[in-house]
Amino acid sequence: QVRLVESGGGLVQAGGSLRLSCLASGIISSLNEMGWYRRAPGKQRELVAIKGSRGSTTYASAVAGRFTISRDGAKNMFYLQINSLKLEDTAVYYCYGDGFWGTGTQVTVSS
Repeated sequence: QVRLVESGGGLVQAGGSLRLSCLASGIISSLNEMGWYRRAPGKQRELVAIKGSRGSTTYASAVAGRFTISRDGAKNMFYLQINSLKLEDTAVYYCYGDGFWGTGTQVTVSS
């Protein structure tokens, strides 16, 4: 049974930073593809960042330069460093790995 658990969300002022973490359990080998998605209020879930097993990384244009995805394969952990937060970054953030999803962590940005 594969399980992904996010942590690190919270309430932060605009311009601040957060680091989201995702622990992947039940996976024998390292994830081939992992990433982060988000769903803002009233909107569909959208890609934030995704990282392939060969190191290729894709960021949504709205977050490029502010968000950084990274992984620790030995620990089956991956992260999303979020800097220069904007009000429009408010969303539930989901980690994703090889077709599996976490349950999400709320990020709320205040003015």
